[in-house]
Amino acid sequence: MKKRLLAGIMGIGMAASLMLSGCGNSGSTATETTTAAETTTAAETTTAAETTEAETTKAEEASSDPLKVIATSENYVKLFDIFTEETGIDVELLSMSSGEVLSKVKAEGGTPMADLWFGGGIDAFMSAKEDGLLEQVNFDAAADLAPEYKDADNYWFSKGLTVVGFLVNNDILEEKSLEAPKSWDDLTNPAYKGEILMSNPAISGTNYAVVNALLQVKGEEEGWKYFEALNENVDYFSKRGKDPSEKCVAGEVAIGITYIDSSILKLEEEQNVTVIYPEDGIPFVPEGVAVFKNGSNAEGAKKFIEWLYSNDENLKTLAEIDGKDTVKAVKPNLQGVELTFDTNTMMEEDLSLFGSKRDEILEKWDTMAGAKAEQ
Repeated sequence: MKKRLLAGIMGIGMAASLMLSGCGNSGSTATETTTAAETTTAAETTTAAETTEAETTKAEEASSDPLKVIATSENYVKLFDIFTEETGIDVELLSMSSGEVLSKVKAEGGTPMADLWFGGGIDAFMSAKEDGLLEQVNFDAAADLAPEYKDADNYWFSKGLTVVGFLVNNDILEEKSLEAPKSWDDLTNPAYKGEILMSNPAISGTNYAVVNALLQVKGEEEGWKYFEALNENVDYFSKRGKDPSEKCVAGEVAIGITYIDSSILKLEEEQNVTVIYPEDGIPFVPEGVAVFKNGSNAEGAKKFIEWLYSNDENLKTLAEIDGKDTVKAVKPNLQGVELTFDTNTMMEEDLSLFGSKRDEILEKWDTMAGAKAEQ
């Protein structure tokens, strides 16, 4: 009996030992599983953190690139300086006409020389969009802009309107016994031969708007007859948009076909010249703003556009620099700027034809003007 009891006790002890041993192995496996899971999670977290850090670094490097801007005037330095102060993004500004910009961008084959395109006739921007040279820019304040002055897909926006009329030198008119022209049709009077200056519409977006608008109003056939008659009175078509007003003031020509803004109106106070709004209609063109596709700092360019249109103070500064109040037409709810120009005197224009007809019109213009058109 003692032997059986001892054997039983020994058996129970061995069983207990085996059970304890089994429990010990089970605990070890759970610990190892938990440790492995924690290690995997930590590794994934580290990898995610490294990825986020890499993306952040990349974004910071991109934002540290200067914002390269092509503008129609160096006067915009003031506006971009404010942008730099508020965002920390440095700006490099290059002044160039819209026609030159479009030609260069097309020639660059998808690698633009700048990030932001600021100013110039909207026809060039329309053409650039059709050629896939612009970047889409979506932002909340775009909803506040008048639909006729922005691209339906947000590839370009207007920053104001340029209107065109005449500047006449009263001394020359008196000296040559000439009456001041009142209309576009008056400019074909043979008495004005050699006394009219206009910028080359292939370079000046403003004067391309004149050509397109008059062709729309008069019709293609009559419109080209008109420009052939005008061509007889013009010795050459200048490269610079400021030449017609500057050379008129200097007495080199009696009549300059020119944009009209506060700087031109001020000449009436300082010189013996007169500004004339043509009674048969005032051509106008919206001035564009857009982001170039594949620019080195496209994000900075997009940020500028949002910054500009989202704050009325920025647009008021722009209006002061441009010497125009027509940004109010672009953003009707703009506070602090009021339109003083009678928009009913502007010509009826289909802006969609500005871009689609550009190449065709300029080809005919080059054939007509020939060597007279400065390049």
